[in-house]
Amino acid sequence: MTSLAQVLKPLDPNLSLPLYQQLQRAVREAIDKRLLGPDDALPSERQLAEDFAVSRITVRRAIEGLAQEGWLVRRQGSGNFITNHVDKNFGKLTSFSEDMRARGRHPHSVWLKRAEGTVNPEEALRLALSPGALVYRFHRLRFADSAPMAIEFATVVASALPSPESVTDSLYAALEKVGNRPVRALQRLRALLLNAEQAKLLEGKEGDAGLLVERLGYLRDGRAIELSQSFYRGDRYDFIAELNAA
Repeated sequence: MTSLAQVLKPLDPNLSLPLYQQLQRAVREAIDKRLLGPDDALPSERQLAEDFAVSRITVRRAIEGLAQEGWLVRRQGSGNFITNHVDKNFGKLTSFSEDMRARGRHPHSVWLKRAEGTVNPEEALRLALSPGALVYRFHRLRFADSAPMAIEFATVVASALPSPESVTDSLYAALEKVGNRPVRALQRLRALLLNAEQAKLLEGKEGDAGLLVERLGYLRDGRAIELSQSFYRGDRYDFIAELNAA
């Protein structure tokens, strides 16, 4: 049987990235390349240690981190199994890029559309803009490592950015650079079924479960600055929220 170490990039003790983090990256890569799928058992600690030429302590630390991130579920007496989910804290205002980097994954985007235009009636209502006001629209396919995670449609008030081209990897990074990053947002989550176009982009099947996240972001002075819709594959993204009694 082929081991993961035979098909993935070997770990390098000379890198600044600790070996346990390199092993975590290797497991995530195996998931993204579909070498490991949902509910597949992860090789044993002993097997991983032998295959990647690291200590059991390194393996154990990598597994603990992957379990905390939501990539693995630990079943008493059975082992560690792949979940292939990413958790998103629904109560924290962060960008997609920040979410992915916090989990040790590499975010990147494929542009579907980047343009200047005038507000449509819904955008004018939600963003409190006058008819004819200029906005920038950013449509992207968002990736974590090599896996497509979301289709994002964002509309931003044009006065908030120098130009549409000022957004490269992260919209929030571009907004922050000019002092216009949202400080609060109203966010709504809704379940849906992916249509044919969405399923194709997200490498799923038409009718698969999906998640729609709508966000309206505000500046500190109360002005609405960003309106976005993001469509996620339901089997790859989980949203969590911390609740407290009043």
